[in-house]
Amino acid sequence: MPSEKILAAKKQVVSDLAAAYKDASTFVFVSARGLTVEQDTQLRNAFRAADVKYSVVKNTTLRLVFKELGIEGVDDYFTGPTAVAYSTDVVAPAKIAAKFASDFEPLEIKGGVIEGKIADKAEIEALAKVPDKETLYSQVVYGLLFPFTKLAMLVKAVAEKAEEEGGAVAAAPEASAEEAPAVEEAAAPAPEAEAVPAEANAEA
Repeated sequence: MPSEKILAAKKQVVSDLAAAYKDASTFVFVSARGLTVEQDTQLRNAFRAADVKYSVVKNTTLRLVFKELGIEGVDDYFTGPTAVAYSTDVVAPAKIAAKFASDFEPLEIKGGVIEGKIADKAEIEALAKVPDKETLYSQVVYGLLFPFTKLAMLVKAVAEKAEEEGGAVAAAPEASAEEAPAVEEAAAPAPEAEAVPAEANAEA
């Protein structure tokens, strides 16, 4: 029978893991048995670069940890060697695990937990196909801005059309203004022609 010291140490491990896991959005459980040292190093480096925590944990410990977290139904995944990848990023653990499971045959996804809900292998693989955070944000931002961009394009087109039509309308009055002096000049001699007889009559 384990001593109280050993039991206390195990309890502390469970407590520490539960504290580390409590803020995670996604957990992915994998079997990494058979990976070479080089493959395991590449996998760990990829997780680390994406700020995803990854470690091999005893199944008995994992059962206690998830029980403490209040997440039930995961015990079936805890058979054979089990490694856990988890992060506050919903997509990253699944995306990296799926990529390396495709590249390295010994690596196998068992299942996981997504936002507190149990997920099987197919659901983890489906999550892995979701765009990463940066791509998703850019798509969302573009989707939000597109109506305004389209509106701006329409306004610009209308303004340009109005400017073209305004130029055509403005040209007509300018032509009339040029013709007006010619009309006045043609009409001007008429009063002078009538003035001569008037002076002659006055002298008479």
